[in-house]
Amino acid sequence: MKPFAYVRARTVEEATAAHAGRPGARYLAGGTNLVDLMKLGVETPDTLVDITRLPLDTVEELPDGGLRAGATVRNSDLAAHPLVRARYPAVSRALLSGASAQLRNTATTGGNLLQRTRCPYFQDLTKPCGKRAPGSGCGARDGVHRDHAVLGHSARCIATHPSDLAVALAALDADVELAGPDGERSVPAAEFHRLPGDRPERDTVVAPGELVTAVTLPAATAGLPSAYRKARDRASYAFALVSVAAVLDLAADGTVRRLGLAFGGLAHRPWRARRAEEALRGAPPTAAHVSRALAAELDAAEPLRDNAYKVPLAHRLAADVIAGLAGAPRPS
Repeated sequence: MKPFAYVRARTVEEATAAHAGRPGARYLAGGTNLVDLMKLGVETPDTLVDITRLPLDTVEELPDGGLRAGATVRNSDLAAHPLVRARYPAVSRALLSGASAQLRNTATTGGNLLQRTRCPYFQDLTKPCGKRAPGSGCGARDGVHRDHAVLGHSARCIATHPSDLAVALAALDADVELAGPDGERSVPAAEFHRLPGDRPERDTVVAPGELVTAVTLPAATAGLPSAYRKARDRASYAFALVSVAAVLDLAADGTVRRLGLAFGGLAHRPWRARRAEEALRGAPPTAAHVSRALAAELDAAEPLRDNAYKVPLAHRLAADVIAGLAGAPRPS
């Protein structure tokens, strides 16, 4: 492993100052992904800024009924938090669907969102990968790509984003809070990750030196029926082939007042299904209406040689999730 400097920050301001102006600096929290990539030689930081001592490790209820989870809250703690389980069950289920218990006890909320793709071409230094080495091409496109993207991919990258939590946050209209050299800002979770385009090395909209400080879950989706389901190759922990997060609000007449729907495993980022949401708004969530809405969304898919199975899998999984939510008890 390449030698690196180590800085332990005591405040957010210290952390961002230590990171600013150093392209080779990385923030270190749980380290479950970063340290693995350092061992492989994929990540070679010259400075690690340790943020584990920052006061970002609590979940707090907001005055409007929303929740704010600090960036260093452990995945296991966030999944088990009573208010998360009661108001945002999709978040709890997504976290419990990811990784092993040991990893969830170490991994953090912010780190979960910032984890890199598990594409084997990204992790293998002998293979071309424009995400790891800009301009080197995409080995997966003509190689082994059964697990790769069917939506939003580009000629330069077909990798998928691995986070389960990010999919749930996108469906629930959560926000990601950032602090950096130019101050603080908030980004919708559905817009936090990027599609690859011609810059696949950039996974997110995070600016150089910015630090994820928290995620906020809005009061508007608190208590509504929500769910997260994941299709994977084995019953124990594994990354999603396809995952679905949804929150459903029905009007008194049984029609869809609001649907938040996001897919994982299909794209370079959590895929917010805006077309399907719009198609179902004001309609009853019958099997026929749901199927037409999902078809409208998934018609944009461009599967490759070996991953066309993802399209019907996503359709069936989402239809099952929405049907389950439509039959769930409505919040009082």
